[in-house]
Amino acid sequence: MAEITAKMVADLRARTGAGMMDCKKALMENDGDFDKATDWLREKGLAAAAKKAGRIAADGRVHAVVRENALLGTLVEVNSETDFVAKGEQFQALCNTVAETILTKNPANIEALNEQLGDTIKQAVATIGENIQVRRFTRYEVEGAGRVHAYIHGDGRVGVLINLAASSAEVANHEEVKHLCHELALQIASMKARYVVPAEVPAAEIEHEKEILKAQAINEGKKPEIAEKMVAGRIQKYYKEVCLLEQEWVKDSAKTIGALVKEVAGKVGGELTVKAFARYEKGEGIEKRSDDFAAEVAKAAGTN
Repeated sequence: MAEITAKMVADLRARTGAGMMDCKKALMENDGDFDKATDWLREKGLAAAAKKAGRIAADGRVHAVVRENALLGTLVEVNSETDFVAKGEQFQALCNTVAETILTKNPANIEALNEQLGDTIKQAVATIGENIQVRRFTRYEVEGAGRVHAYIHGDGRVGVLINLAASSAEVANHEEVKHLCHELALQIASMKARYVVPAEVPAAEIEHEKEILKAQAINEGKKPEIAEKMVAGRIQKYYKEVCLLEQEWVKDSAKTIGALVKEVAGKVGGELTVKAFARYEKGEGIEKRSDDFAAEVAKAAGTN
């Protein structure tokens, strides 16, 4: 077998745009023959995948799968470049494959997940023709009694995953509790809660918010000592905005979500606790590319 040098790998990478490890493997598989290695990369779709990897993937979908009688579930965001691809059957099947991998292999992070997926994403890129990235995921597995509930809104635009603990399996599987999970998911999706209870809000975030609230009060003409006292009341309002159990229920503003959970727990004769939740909105925080077609044409024509 021919010796595969670093220069050979670098040259093949320059020719094909594929990754270093893929180039090395291609050369090893083809006894150092550049032309055969190039064909091998193209056949595997790896060269095409590498060239597309730099393009911005800000569309896609949020996908969820719940298994094991609602004891195990995952929420994952997979990004594509266009909405057209995101709505296709191939892309949706890929999302399901990614979710099933998360459920069965329980990766620690995105890097571990990508390793477990192997060439799955690269092959999808080659077949579909767009850059595809698995951006983030959450996996919940019930310990003891409880249920995992998923909700997807707007054809994968927003997704919610909830981990609810219960005092018994009978309580967890009660129809009232199933309905409660759906109501909680709708609440989280629409009102964008970020924490379950105030104790979860990071201290640094609270201090930052207090500084803003104090500055607002002073700008309203309040003396610093009065502004200081006003902050305590206003921070409670902040908790009601970002903490699920403190929020007013969208279907009945006279009732908080915390009160709703207690009410349902009383009806079913058990205890219920919202342990955690995740809310993903497709593409949030990703800088979308804004192509100026007229400027691009002018530049190509040498008039700009």
